[in-house]
Amino acid sequence: MDGSVPQGIQMVTGAFGYSGRYIAERLLRLGCPVRTLTGSPGRASPLSGRIEACAWNFEDPARLTQSLRGVSVLYNTYWVRFNRPSFTFAEAVANTKILFHAAKEAGVGRIVHVRITNPAKDSPWEYFRGKAELEQALAALGVSYAILRPAVLFGREDVLINNIAWALRRFPLFAVFGDGSYRLQPIYVDDLAELAVTAGAARGNSILQAIGPDAFTYRELVATIGRIIGRARPIVSVPPALAYLAARAIGKLVGDVLLTRDEMQGLMAGLLCVDAPPAGKTRLSDWAARHADTLGRRYAHELRRRRDRTRAYLDQ
Repeated sequence: MDGSVPQGIQMVTGAFGYSGRYIAERLLRLGCPVRTLTGSPGRASPLSGRIEACAWNFEDPARLTQSLRGVSVLYNTYWVRFNRPSFTFAEAVANTKILFHAAKEAGVGRIVHVRITNPAKDSPWEYFRGKAELEQALAALGVSYAILRPAVLFGREDVLINNIAWALRRFPLFAVFGDGSYRLQPIYVDDLAELAVTAGAARGNSILQAIGPDAFTYRELVATIGRIIGRARPIVSVPPALAYLAARAIGKLVGDVLLTRDEMQGLMAGLLCVDAPPAGKTRLSDWAARHADTLGRRYAHELRRRRDRTRAYLDQ
């Protein structure tokens, strides 16, 4: 990666959402023209009116291809976190393959694809299998690419870190599944955006482990967040099955999916940690300290964000 500025029109998926917004904002600051492919063209966003918004049109590949005409680099963050009747991993995989082929047909010169650490085609968890299948499809496409593999993102619109803080603020103790010794390496969302933009300007195919400078055990992560927000709670180990049932119960209480089985089992299997040097520079503890007054004050609602396509992410 040479650090130069990406040239030509830049297309970012989901720029009115979370990670896509940070990529788009970095590109705008560099003076790049930016478009977004989005399922929420009417969502309130700081980027509204500053970038061109195009609908996904997965059901009409010709229109999707037309949206990508003239684009130099495509930054793809599109995915779903869990299966629901209205969106599934299988649909996300199929739609992303349609996107890849539309990009190639449109003459897009490079694709920066954001996935996850440790994808594997033989994984017992569909989440990680789907990610691996898409990496393989991109490698076979014949378009220059870079793949970024973050473990966990944190930032103002984050779900996981925010909702850990939310639970610490509301419950007298915090239960971790198993012994809590499994590790994860969170990266700040704007650090990921910087890596994506740098990758967009580079040449040659590459895969980068997009991890932050800290490697926490899950127990250490919870304790760190609790200390920073002034809610240091007793952390107790419970059997994974019981922890999952508790997470489902809390999810029903708030009308959301707090934790999925794939997330729990993938974390316990060590899939959110890799043996690689850090690519991000922002420490979670430093960022959390700067946002200690607001972190976890409100529950970050994943399903509401998908159902309500007009309100800003931070308002849900």
